Amino acid sequence: MTASATKKLYIKTWGCQMNVYDSNRMADILHPLGYRAVDTPDDADMVILNTCHIREKATDKVFSDLGRMRDHKNIRKAKGKKTLIAVAGCVAQAEGDVILERAPYVDMVFGPQAYHELPEMIIRATGERVINTDLGTDSKFDSLPADHAAQDGPTAFLSIQEGCDKFCTFCVVPYTRGAEYSRPAEDILNEAKRLRDRGVVEITLLGQNVNAWHGDGADGLGGLIARIADIDGIARIRYMTSHPRDMDDTLIDAHRDIRQLMPFLHLPVQSGSDEILKTMNRKHTADHYRDIIARVRKARPDIALSSDFIVGFPGETEKHFEETLQLIRDIGFTTSYSFKYSARPGTPAANMQGLIPEKVKDERVQRIQELLFAQHTAFNTACIGQTLDVLMDGYGRGESQLHGRTPYNQAIHITTDRANFGKILPVRITAATATSVSGEIVA
Repeated sequence: MTASATKKLYIKTWGCQMNVYDSNRMADILHPLGYRAVDTPDDADMVILNTCHIREKATDKVFSDLGRMRDHKNIRKAKGKKTLIAVAGCVAQAEGDVILERAPYVDMVFGPQAYHELPEMIIRATGERVINTDLGTDSKFDSLPADHAAQDGPTAFLSIQEGCDKFCTFCVVPYTRGAEYSRPAEDILNEAKRLRDRGVVEITLLGQNVNAWHGDGADGLGGLIARIADIDGIARIRYMTSHPRDMDDTLIDAHRDIRQLMPFLHLPVQSGSDEILKTMNRKHTADHYRDIIARVRKARPDIALSSDFIVGFPGETEKHFEETLQLIRDIGFTTSYSFKYSARPGTPAANMQGLIPEKVKDERVQRIQELLFAQHTAFNTACIGQTLDVLMDGYGRGESQLHGRTPYNQAIHITTDRANFGKILPVRITAATATSVSGEIVA
């Protein structure tokens, strides 16, 4: 297929940073075919809904959006124009047949390991409805284009690992993303260099279990980070999401030794109760998690910590919940995400006994969020008076405002010339809330 006149491509992305990376790569794949990304579905020649299956009622949300996309398709059809509608990602992987049955106007359904075949699927979609939920990961990365045509800005995601072999009882990822797969080190390094050549100065390495990366040519994730840090022009490196079982000494030492590795770690614990952790099949204990944090803090005393917490998992008693609160008090987090448990169809936890009433879950999630909110506020407030290097990575609302990120991943808006976009500047922190800080550039 060759590019003709420019065609409009609208991609809506739900969920994790992995989905954001995938959406950008879809745009890269379609760029040589003449597709250019637009911000709204109005008059789009192709619409892709890149879905996430983690949260409650994910499928319902997809069908709600599909109804609106159907209206756009009908409006264009009345004008003699064709619109391709595709559902991608984890909901497509898990419920592709349901989507095709319930939404006859959808042309393509494909999972997260099949989007590299988009050009072929578009050709097929001219005469048939397409479903592609192959879970073969290795061929996907081999087939992605070298150019990052969709890349715009100084920060970028770089997927290095996909899939999961942990099989936590609440999680659908092993069923929607497949087994753990690590990309070869040289492929990752070459992609990092291409991103650098496009002006990227901060790279976030991604994976469902990113610290399970075990590609050739490097000593685990810590060794890979060291090799990326040697690339001239890459000033900052981050990684997410990690699993406690894969935090090895080499990675912890990297936090001490590699200046480009930012002092921020997102390490989901999910619960502070050993009984609940066992039911979740996490294969770590609360004290094991505390020990990891102690070792990381010894290596990098100023590390900012983030985590995930599931509230109201089946069988969770008030005692179990209090153990989670105590773990939070013991460690202290700068940002965190807490969710009420909701069953994901097809997971072992969906059939467990001891469901927690919604009223109890509501009360517990409010308590945990109050504690976390206080910790987030305290950390940000403690930064007042400090001068931090801030990467100006986005535009604010006003003509003279830029958005930035501190080394601790705090959001900040700065009044400054837009010519500073993409630069790392010293900023004195002058104010703080639970979710962001404010400051002024140090002359």
